[in-house]
Amino acid sequence: MSTPETDALIARALAWRAEDPDEQTAVELSGIISAVQADDAAALVDLADRFDGTLQFGTAGLRGALGAGPNRMNRVVVIRAAAGLASYLRDNGAEAGASVVIGYDARHNSDVFAHDTAEVMAGAGLRPLLLPRPLPTPLLAFAIRQLGCVAGVMVTASHNPPQDNGYKVYLGDGSQIVPPADTEIAARIAAVGPLATVPRAPLGSTGGRVLDEDIVDTYLDTVAGIAEDGPRDLDIVYTPLHGVGSSSLQQVLETAGFSAPRLVAEQDQPDPDFPTVAFPNPEEPGAIDRAVALAEAAGADIVIANDPDADRCAAAVPDPAVGGWRMLRGDEVGALLANHLLRTGRTGVYATSIVSSSLLGRLAAAHGQPYAETLTGFKWIGRLPDLAFGYEEALGYCVDPEHVADKDGISAALVLCEVAAAAKAAGRTLLDELDDIAVAHGLHATDQLSVRVSDLGEIAAAMARLRATPPTSLGGADVVAADDLATGSAGLPPTDALRYRTADGGRVIVRPSGTEPKLKCYLEVVAPVREGDVAAARAEAATSLVALRTDIAAAAGI
Repeated sequence: MSTPETDALIARALAWRAEDPDEQTAVELSGIISAVQADDAAALVDLADRFDGTLQFGTAGLRGALGAGPNRMNRVVVIRAAAGLASYLRDNGAEAGASVVIGYDARHNSDVFAHDTAEVMAGAGLRPLLLPRPLPTPLLAFAIRQLGCVAGVMVTASHNPPQDNGYKVYLGDGSQIVPPADTEIAARIAAVGPLATVPRAPLGSTGGRVLDEDIVDTYLDTVAGIAEDGPRDLDIVYTPLHGVGSSSLQQVLETAGFSAPRLVAEQDQPDPDFPTVAFPNPEEPGAIDRAVALAEAAGADIVIANDPDADRCAAAVPDPAVGGWRMLRGDEVGALLANHLLRTGRTGVYATSIVSSSLLGRLAAAHGQPYAETLTGFKWIGRLPDLAFGYEEALGYCVDPEHVADKDGISAALVLCEVAAAAKAAGRTLLDELDDIAVAHGLHATDQLSVRVSDLGEIAAAMARLRATPPTSLGGADVVAADDLATGSAGLPPTDALRYRTADGGRVIVRPSGTEPKLKCYLEVVAPVREGDVAAARAEAATSLVALRTDIAAAAGI
């Protein structure tokens, strides 16, 4: 039945369809409109959701489900975003002919969105440089500095589900945008008029071009060059999880002197549908099961996995204590990489985010190096002055900040393999290395409670409950400090997060995910290692983590 509200919604949809340059999404929208006009209730809900506001541009750029409408990722949204970014760049000193490099992964429509962006940049008088094919996100970050660009755009949704895509923006320093650039770009996007008024020009009209493979080889040679001389005997199993990392990692390992890794064949080639995984994120349960099975059958030493855009790196190793394989936590890989770089004399700031383990601070202090904590995201870590190494618990590591001021799953994998090969040559394992760190600095155990929701209101409600009734004890210990980071704390910019510290050294941080519909609770306990008994400390820490997890879930009502 027609109502004024429904008629207005249909009118908005028809206007959107009229300017949509993409036949596929225009046809999709036509079908939904027809269904609504035929009184299909489900279609009405779908249409209302597609036009319920606009996909918001923030420090993570854009990210959302593909489809027609302003609340989806599509060519209309991307062209408007590119026009807003171009306006911001010109208003902030980018001269005519200044270069903007554009990269893309292998997701649905990534190449289309990248070409649209290039044409908008050319239409604005800028010089678009398009990477030659689907490539890792860190290569885009590298290219910005290498080519002297004023900005970079990466079309990727990283490890999101296959129906999503995204749009990540970097400025000329090679780092992702931070406030106030995000709001200033968003304001210019909102000011973009009808799509027909957005100037567009052919790629080459301002001297732009599709880059050749030289930029790829330069990046890969630079990555391979960070490896130290040392043992190279290591049997590696690798999966890119249907993403774009495989050829890059293979070339880097070969150049650095490692044998070719064993590949998970059914996951080795880019596939935007990610057919063998529920979520293409190596953190998700089951994501690297095929790689582990191959490694176990082959008697390999290590499993390495990248996420689909290869800016994250996961690892699994044999664990005799459990008689199988164990995936290393991001904090464990971060500690291994930091310990290696510190021992080899890397000087400068060692940095991590507030949700990652505090162990990095102890490691840096033991070697007389400065330590810094930032808000979550490499947009904050990557821009720290004199950065030597940065990492986040979500499998992101920056081991060569001079060249890539962002997380880089290719270079991190290389350095981790270097550490593993050196341990193997000494008759040891990465787990032995972690035990040594625990004996020296205490066993820092971390865990995460991550709750995926269908209604974002559930996340807001949980945060409101915690603010209204803060927990007074967690894990059986009194809460001795409670910080609401929304007001800014410890010199950090304001962010929607809560931090609790307990009398026994425990720590809990609660925050909404910046990229997924999840509420995340980050847990850490520190157990002393008495008389070198790491196993006992690990058991004590595991019990404490369970108690923390139970109590914060109850306090948040999740």
